[in-house]
Amino acid sequence: MQPDNLISLKDDMVAFIAGHGMRRLNGYVTEDVPTVLFEEEDADGWKDFVEHAKAAGAPFLTMSEVILEREDITLLIEQLREDTFPDSDEIEVEEAEQLMKHVGKVGYLQLGFAHQGVMFICEMATDWYDSFQQLMETIGDLGGILVDDHEDDDRE
Repeated sequence: MQPDNLISLKDDMVAFIAGHGMRRLNGYVTEDVPTVLFEEEDADGWKDFVEHAKAAGAPFLTMSEVILEREDITLLIEQLREDTFPDSDEIEVEEAEQLMKHVGKVGYLQLGFAHQGVMFICEMATDWYDSFQQLMETIGDLGGILVDDHEDDDRE
């Protein structure tokens, strides 16, 4: 069973990293840099990741978290309502409203370290965070369609 708040996991990570004599740098590794995604074999796989970082001689690990904010969900719902077709049953809006019960919770954690010009990344996310991300992508997809339509109108 996966928890719906990763705050305890984050605390465990902070202690484990410090216990290995390593430092943490608050930072998020974007998709713009060459990365290798670490595949966990079990729930404690992130510990192996930290040990790999130490074995590689990494002086520190990057660490990032995402805490769900009420404003994020409010904007998501507004955008979904604007972009949803009138005949839609608004399933996405209902899903977004369900996310309100997760406000203030940590839904995503990322650890990373650099080695030979590549960032090695270990990510953990809750199911609700994955749903949030999918809804955000839905907005991006719908927005892209609308932008393309407006661009076509300008060309004519």
